[in-house]
Amino acid sequence: MLKIGRGAAAPPFLVMDVIAAANARAASLPAGAPGVIRMEVGQPGTGAPAGAVAAVQAALRSGDPLGYTEAFGRTSLRERIAAHYLDWYGLSVPASRIAVTVGASGAFPLAFLAAFDPGDTVALAAPFYPPYVNILTALGMRPVILETGAASRFQPTVAMLERLDPRPDGVIVASPSNPAGTMLHPEELAAIAAWCDRSGVRLVSDEIYHGLHYDIPIATAAAYSPHAVVVNSFSKYFSMTGWRVGWLLLPEDLVRPVECLAQNLFISAPYVSQVAAEAAFDCSVELDANVARYRRSRDHLLAALPAAGFDRLSPAEGAFYLFADIAERSNDSVAFCARMLAEVGVAATPGVDFDRTRGGRFVRFSYCGPEADMAQAAARLAGWR
Repeated sequence: MLKIGRGAAAPPFLVMDVIAAANARAASLPAGAPGVIRMEVGQPGTGAPAGAVAAVQAALRSGDPLGYTEAFGRTSLRERIAAHYLDWYGLSVPASRIAVTVGASGAFPLAFLAAFDPGDTVALAAPFYPPYVNILTALGMRPVILETGAASRFQPTVAMLERLDPRPDGVIVASPSNPAGTMLHPEELAAIAAWCDRSGVRLVSDEIYHGLHYDIPIATAAAYSPHAVVVNSFSKYFSMTGWRVGWLLLPEDLVRPVECLAQNLFISAPYVSQVAAEAAFDCSVELDANVARYRRSRDHLLAALPAAGFDRLSPAEGAFYLFADIAERSNDSVAFCARMLAEVGVAATPGVDFDRTRGGRFVRFSYCGPEADMAQAAARLAGWR
């Protein structure tokens, strides 16, 4: 029998199974029946902004070959990303520290391979975005899970990190977070960054939901530590999931290692996606209108879901998620979500995707779909038990 590599044992990302089940349910419905409301996936329903699409159309008409770019991306896009840090955070960073990647999903393996070795430990809070753990494990690194809860808004704290013995080699934070939709407030992120620097621990900060924040100001880890690795993406605020383009803001000591890895693993991000990404920075009016729509859906669900029996919800500070504690109704979130889909046509994601020990009592609702659908979902759930 031939050997199968250790990385092939990575568990599934269960939300993809929920998507398949929701698709099957929708296909089986008779004509005229109420459709499936999609609250299972964190994919904006708005599509790329008009200016980004127009830039790609112009590039396609230009006759340029649209071939490989440098491994770190087009110079003009890297410069525009650097300008974005000055515009949003008042932080001056050189374009030489920016690496354009094949989405944030392509950024994480580059960051982990450059910063850590097989056997190294990397701490992160549960609930967490599942590919963090799955990628680390596939690369031979060891996740160390910090169990969080409502008391810390499902975010890690310095006190949790202090209790780790031995110290981890790395820490991953996410703000706004998936699945809880909560944020590390600026002073909290600063404290974690300072602890990492004092302790010789590499900080990786997932900032892909920046721009999708409602009441709490955003902060970048790069403002608090010259050693932090920052991951960002054009998928969420910029509404460009399928274009597969993201970026890393790297500390100086990881620039060349990541570049060498990118050259070998990915060559470069798609040319046309980079053209679209650069143009998207000039589409803030359209993009901010999307955020206003998410805010309205969030506010409606926060008011309506408690009356529907979902009265223990995470603080919805950012992103477009609500993490609901359903322990009073079920301790089997997989079965609960399957029944919700079958009986009322609302698709949501079981918490076991995000917390492997306590996720049976949680469900994640995504509210980035059409506003009318989000309102209809609350109405359907109000009459369901």
